[in-house]
Amino acid sequence: MEIVIAAAVLAAGLVVAALLLVKRAPGLVAAGGASHTASRPTSGPKQAVAAPEKADHAALEHRQEIGRLEERLVGREAALDARAAQLETHAETLARREQEAAEAHDRHVKALERTSGYSASQAKQLLLKELEDQIRHDSARLVRQIEEETKRDADRRVRNILAVVMQRLAAGHAAETTVSVVQLPADDMKGRIIGREGRNIRALEHLTGVDFIIDDTPNAVILSGFDGVRREIARMTLEKLLQDGRIHPARIEETYYQAKSELESHIIESGEAAALESNVQGLDAELIRILGRLKYRTSYGQNVLAHSVECAHLAAMMAEELGASPKTARRAALLHDIGKAVSHEVEGPHALVGGDLARRHGESEAVAHAMEAHHNEVEPQTVEAVIVQAADALSGARPGARGESLEQYVKRLRDLEQIATRHDGVDKVYAMQAGREIRVMVIPGTLDDDGAVLLSHEIAREIEQELEYPGQIKVTVIRESRATDYAR
Repeated sequence: MEIVIAAAVLAAGLVVAALLLVKRAPGLVAAGGASHTASRPTSGPKQAVAAPEKADHAALEHRQEIGRLEERLVGREAALDARAAQLETHAETLARREQEAAEAHDRHVKALERTSGYSASQAKQLLLKELEDQIRHDSARLVRQIEEETKRDADRRVRNILAVVMQRLAAGHAAETTVSVVQLPADDMKGRIIGREGRNIRALEHLTGVDFIIDDTPNAVILSGFDGVRREIARMTLEKLLQDGRIHPARIEETYYQAKSELESHIIESGEAAALESNVQGLDAELIRILGRLKYRTSYGQNVLAHSVECAHLAAMMAEELGASPKTARRAALLHDIGKAVSHEVEGPHALVGGDLARRHGESEAVAHAMEAHHNEVEPQTVEAVIVQAADALSGARPGARGESLEQYVKRLRDLEQIATRHDGVDKVYAMQAGREIRVMVIPGTLDDDGAVLLSHEIAREIEQELEYPGQIKVTVIRESRATDYAR
């Protein structure tokens, strides 16, 4: 359409130009004749007749030229009109085809909707949802793959670090119990220790808070008590009395206070020796004293002071391997169990008590936090806190480092049997193989074979959720059916 409009404008311009030329031609001729006449007033008759003929001839040629020009313009205008009509026809054809294509697309969409049972919007939503699910599945698979690779690499590095640390530190362990034995030079000393009507042994037990067991064991007195400090004072008191030979209530009291004073000195020396061995400097004097008291504390038969020194070495080596602060890790690991040396007058878990003691005696927040977090009383926020946790677990997990008490062993067996007994249809339960297997006898009439399978699965899952145990526990459900008759 723009071409048609431009051609029409051009044709109109040419027509106007031609008309203007036609209007100006007679004037030009007349002006020319007047000029010739005025310039030649003395001409003859022939010259006067010839001038109009020339002017008429020129005007005729000019009009003929204009006519030809008009014919060409009219022809061009007709061609432009034909071209415009042709373009309009093409435009109408294109519009009709576009409409037909749109109608065909609508029919196709409606046919698809009828076939699929979904509208276009529903199909779009379904497609987007499937695409979203697929992308989420692919991303989850990629994330899981990355996590597995990271975990494998982390496990490999952790095993390497722990293996290096354990090989670099070889520590011995001596299992300690809640009793001490004092050897006697002669068996008749037992009577002197007991005293007239038991006054000497009563004085000893009253002052020390420890039970003196004098039985048939030859040349020995057994001191029994859970407090290691009291038991050590009692041992030192009895040994001093045996060396002196004078055993009576007044001398017992005097010797007791001497032994108590000496033990305080030994405790401070033990704390200083532990700090020196662990390469920890600048500890407060009160912290050193509390640390020394750990020499007379045990945890599952493991000496707590020796355990703390070992943890300090392990934590320092792991911190060096991981690029953390060896100084902070070493210090926190040495002090992590000092809460165990505090009496019952200070309430709370020993980890939190120890962290509070460390803050009060000038230790940094990083050290106090690592001490508090070693049993997850608070969430670990630093690498050093996690290292102290690992060092504590590694020291306690060494073969022979800690022993399981008989009471805990019996309690675990009892818990195993109770978990199985509380299910319907169970007749008898037997814990076997040191608690590594339980056999469950069920009443045949209440459970079928499938029920027995489900029961074993349920008992195994409950054991996993409620108990802590090493290795694995085998659960066997036994269902026996018997048919009995008598031949008469």
